[in-house]
Amino acid sequence: MTAAPHSSLAKRLAGLNLYLVGMMGTGKSAVGRPLATALGYRFIDADSTLERAAGRTIAEIFASDGESDFRQLETGVLNQIASWHSLVVATGGGAVTRPENWGHLRQGVVIWLDASAERLLERIQQDPTPRPLMQSPDPGARLRELIAQRQALYAQADLVIEQQDETPQEVAEAVLTALPTILKARGEAPQQPAVLRNGDGELTQSLN
Repeated sequence: MTAAPHSSLAKRLAGLNLYLVGMMGTGKSAVGRPLATALGYRFIDADSTLERAAGRTIAEIFASDGESDFRQLETGVLNQIASWHSLVVATGGGAVTRPENWGHLRQGVVIWLDASAERLLERIQQDPTPRPLMQSPDPGARLRELIAQRQALYAQADLVIEQQDETPQEVAEAVLTALPTILKARGEAPQQPAVLRNGDGELTQSLN
């Protein structure tokens, strides 16, 4: 079996999941697949996982149960995903809006894929996927409204990747290049036992 191109980086990640966050249209799934392949990770689309578990599409869930129930299902899916490891996860655009979800996301590395509103609107309009939150007579205004609501939440990510006209593969490579800059280097074990001072002020040797 051929080793993953970035197996050394995967070793540094030590099984930590990578969570891709960002607005609809940022290409989280398209970027997530080559990113997972490069690391030897598995890729999971949280929205698709939710639809399979619910036996309904997201649009159907919104129509029958509303956004609040959808968000509850989404939290359940992220809770399950967080119990696994070595995954690249494409999250739904609104996953960052629930504090409970951050408890799951923070168990891994959170990566914000950002892009301009104009670029996002162009991609959304070219994509036939139903988007319940974009049902508006003025999609551009609605999109800017959602961005304004979520931008500060996305900004809590560990890593931000700004997109222009790059392909998903190029964005994945940008993520791979940037990841080492936020991973803490593991310190080497001390060559000599550490020396501590006890409550009486006397120097004592630690157990290592």
